[in-house]
Amino acid sequence: MTQRFLLIVLSVLLSACSFKRIGPDYRKPAMPLPAHFKEADGWKAAQPSDASPREPWWHVYNDPLLNELTQRVAVSNQNIAASVAAFQQAQALVAQQRASLFPVLNLNATATRTNVATAVTPLRRVRVDLGASWEPDLWGRLGRAVQGAEANAQASAGELATATLSAQGELVTNYLLLRHADAQRKLLEAAIADYQRVVTITENRYKVGVAPKTDLLQAQTQLSNAQSDYTGLLSQRAQLEHAIAVLLGEAPANFSIAPSQEWRIAVPELPLVVPSELLERRPDIAAAERRVAAANEQIGIARSAYFPSVNLTGSAGGFAATAPGLLSNPTSIWSLGVALTQPIFNAGLTKSRVAGAEAFYEQEVALYRQTVLEAFQSVEDQLIASRVLAEQETLLATATAASTQAQEQVLNRYRAGQVSFLEVVTAQTTALSARRALLQAQSNRQVASVALIKAVGGGWGSTSRTEGNTQ
Repeated sequence: MTQRFLLIVLSVLLSACSFKRIGPDYRKPAMPLPAHFKEADGWKAAQPSDASPREPWWHVYNDPLLNELTQRVAVSNQNIAASVAAFQQAQALVAQQRASLFPVLNLNATATRTNVATAVTPLRRVRVDLGASWEPDLWGRLGRAVQGAEANAQASAGELATATLSAQGELVTNYLLLRHADAQRKLLEAAIADYQRVVTITENRYKVGVAPKTDLLQAQTQLSNAQSDYTGLLSQRAQLEHAIAVLLGEAPANFSIAPSQEWRIAVPELPLVVPSELLERRPDIAAAERRVAAANEQIGIARSAYFPSVNLTGSAGGFAATAPGLLSNPTSIWSLGVALTQPIFNAGLTKSRVAGAEAFYEQEVALYRQTVLEAFQSVEDQLIASRVLAEQETLLATATAASTQAQEQVLNRYRAGQVSFLEVVTAQTTALSARRALLQAQSNRQVASVALIKAVGGGWGSTSRTEGNTQ
């Protein structure tokens, strides 16, 4: 009888290897891809060599302090720390699912003492059992659970990379805006000095009766407005400094960045990326695709509930009156068992679970495709922004040069008494506005380049070049 039972168990184990896994095999969702980006015309791409050593993408801005701060984000940022913990949790779930593929062994030990009224001495018994149970993966349910957990862990890794890229991009953007605020402050300081000089000139002309008091009042108004703008700029810079501190995981009170007297306008030339490459470069797309793979495995897991499950159990042990007796002369006990469970009726529960898993899969496919489309949109948006901002910078540079020359000429004519002070105020306002607009366009180009780097997934070879000048 025992031999027959063991043969049955062995036949079940051998046949488990020949059953086909239930559920659909995973295929990456199809996604129609354009051959090139619509706004890529005029995209003069750098040519990084794949053989060159890779470096962090923010090095293209040629700022040692920026390099140092951005490197710290991946270590100190609390949002990234949360994503790291989520990834570690996903890895632990993979280990849990893999453990279900193997037998479970349990060691049980008991000691009892029973008093019987008719007995002279109490009855003692010491028992030790070693039990084992195992569920053969007949229909691939456990294997699919492992693969689903692995896909979720890979998705979590993609989300960690996305969070890291996002935090690094935000820090680089805030830092560049802070340096832009430094450049604006330097510009306003120069303008305030010029306005103060004009106030002095006008005041002297008023005292000798050459200029009316309205000229002096207008000059003082011009000076006060520039000083007000300067004060507001200090507040803006402080807020950017606070934001950088939080991104680095520090309290704003304990963090500061010294003002810079020079601002390097570094706008990198980016390597040309075709739409199909985004599927490999962007971590958010990779994470979305892995979520689809995990959802596909859930369909197989749900469908396997239509089929019987088998659980094998066995135990061996012994008991004796004393603990030493377990080693010298125990009474042995062993058992083997097979449990077969076949669903007969559950009011459509299994069917509804399969339908839910299939619907969840379609949802993840739609989210994946939407992520890809939004990635395309992001690249297109930043490409057109980069091109237009480059054109605007060229035009604003011409306007700045012309307005500065006009300002000097009008001021000289005012000293000679040839024009009214209103023309001086107008020329000064125009010149300052042109200079600030040029700085803003240059800053916008830098910020747009950061956004484009993030849009294409970030990072390339060390041969990326920068163009720029020092203001």
